[in-house]
Amino acid sequence: MDKIVLASNNAGKVREINELLKAYDINVVPQSDYHVDSVAETGLSFVENAIIKARYAALKTGLPAIADDSGIEVDALHGAPGIYSARFAGENATDKDNNKKLLEQLKGIETAERSARYQCVMVFMRHATDPTPVIASGSWEGVILESARGKGGFGYDPLFYVPTHQCSAAELGAELKNKLSHRSKALISLLHKLQETTL
Repeated sequence: MDKIVLASNNAGKVREINELLKAYDINVVPQSDYHVDSVAETGLSFVENAIIKARYAALKTGLPAIADDSGIEVDALHGAPGIYSARFAGENATDKDNNKKLLEQLKGIETAERSARYQCVMVFMRHATDPTPVIASGSWEGVILESARGKGGFGYDPLFYVPTHQCSAAELGAELKNKLSHRSKALISLLHKLQETTL
């Protein structure tokens, strides 16, 4: 396979996925290289949104596409922000805006009740009309902190406490984070499935 388009314009996500794919002989290029804009995420689940994004990128570029949809689920908020993680505080919300809103919604909630997990669903489509996309998922358990810690990562990483390493995701080095993350787990699962079928 010569080239796969990554259906994302999120610089942090593109960087993270390319780091994870370094060991494989896969040439992944972001859809922005083809001037592809983001498509409306109208699905009601991570799976639906990932398929929408992969199909759109494949349609616009003529290439096989990988897309992921990911977010954070907070148990005390009944799984919110979930699929709305990137726009939790509004359509053009920054990571800082989203983190602020999450902290406001969890105000007064004890640490024991602040369990959460990052979820990632990753999809591979051979072409835009692929009737059997390859789907994989991964999750990463943690706890929402009461204030931000660390300067690394992106999204909710400064608030996402990783009990196994006793620090926030934003305090982990990039290499270690890539080994632990929901996106890493989903991508490794996807690569195994692709090696069995396509690549």
